[in-house]
Amino acid sequence: MKREKIDDVPAESGVQPAQWPELSEQWQAAGREWADWWSRAVTAGSAVAAPPGSTVDPGLALPALPAAPISSEAFTDITRRYQQRLEALWSRIVVGVGPASVPEAEGDRRFAAKAWREQPYFALLKDAYLLYSDYVRELTDLAQADPDTKKRLAFVANQYINAIAPSNFLATNPDALQLALSSQGASIAQGASNLIADARRGRIAMTDEAAFEVGRNVATTPATPTVFKRPLLIVPPCINKYYILDLRPENSFVRHAVGEGHTVFMISWRNIPAELGNLTWDDYLERGVFAAIDIAREIASSKTINALGFCVGGTLLACALAVQAARRTPHVASATLLTTMLDFSDPGDIGVYISRDSLAAREPALVAGARIRGSELANAFASLRPNELVWNYVVGNYLKGQTPPAFDLLYWNGDSANLPGPMYFSYVRDMYLDNRLREPGALTMCGQAIDLSRVSMPTYVLATHDDHIVPWRSAYKTVGLLGGDLT
Repeated sequence: MKREKIDDVPAESGVQPAQWPELSEQWQAAGREWADWWSRAVTAGSAVAAPPGSTVDPGLALPALPAAPISSEAFTDITRRYQQRLEALWSRIVVGVGPASVPEAEGDRRFAAKAWREQPYFALLKDAYLLYSDYVRELTDLAQADPDTKKRLAFVANQYINAIAPSNFLATNPDALQLALSSQGASIAQGASNLIADARRGRIAMTDEAAFEVGRNVATTPATPTVFKRPLLIVPPCINKYYILDLRPENSFVRHAVGEGHTVFMISWRNIPAELGNLTWDDYLERGVFAAIDIAREIASSKTINALGFCVGGTLLACALAVQAARRTPHVASATLLTTMLDFSDPGDIGVYISRDSLAAREPALVAGARIRGSELANAFASLRPNELVWNYVVGNYLKGQTPPAFDLLYWNGDSANLPGPMYFSYVRDMYLDNRLREPGALTMCGQAIDLSRVSMPTYVLATHDDHIVPWRSAYKTVGLLGGDLT
């Protein structure tokens, strides 16, 4: 959706000072509606309605949280210390010394503007907020609950803390206020326009989407005159579009592989429509990975191929290789697994959304063919990094009326795909909840008992330190599950 731009030139803005209160109120009302929807979509224990006029689903809901009491003595002690720190902060303001400097988290860019430190009003807002954030986190740490519940409580507390930051609101963001003044209200008007556009399509714009087009400046890798005989098949994740590894030419892995002499094939997963909602995990193997292996072998006239899987695409590839090992059809000579989980004992941050109760509540609909919308997963993933992937764009798009800069990776990130219910149900139950893929013979796929240790071709395993979807320790556990030579 192309945004209609409003000039920042006051004479051409068409926004008069008398209109500012009305525009500001419209923005605040729309912002409250959006923020309320986002909060409910992320933390609700049941489905919530999407914003009026939106075409998006509400997002994966967190499992309902049981009561997690806090020791009254500990609560009293922490509250007293918080009140003392707050009183000290106010005392410095009263005597004219200025607010105490409360340490910010390393890399926190929300308060980068000088006004947060040099202007007493904004410095007080920032420091009081940071004190309160520490207070909420300390209370959450004291909750008496099992580890999974405490992790979900900490997640909800973090969502709340990030949502109420003074930088997220027009009246308490010095940069946004200054921009509104200098543009004579044009930034407010543009921000309201951006907010309405994003609410209608059901997601926050993270990049200038008009700057990219598949086949024009992303996914444009050319051919090369000479190639190796054995081709390379790439199995990308099925929750986004295929071109994650073929973005702009300067950062395209596919372009690099082609330049090195490989004939590259890559699966493009369907954005599942309603009529394909009954597809299963086995269908993704038989009609997806196995079909692609056969086609690549046929076109290249090669008995074997090299294969690479990324994220859940790597999980699908590993399962396919285990099935082929059981069938004694060694059509893959080597494998590469990029940020792939085969042992799900530590699923990382996304685990806060997964529980037996929440999956059981959705089981009838999923098994009957209800789809998991790509927007659901996109919202869930964004919530894992709320400041970077949510509030950063709320401030830029809505408070400041800006269009985010062109970024090919975030363009791809917004191009999500639907998943079929039965496939998703099996994936979450068998792997995330039961963690049975690592157990030899515990799962049957395509009529074969799965034993990852029988996958014996040379395999390269990549684990990345800061991946919040596949923790590096979980990816590294693959080394102990597969047979053959691993790097």
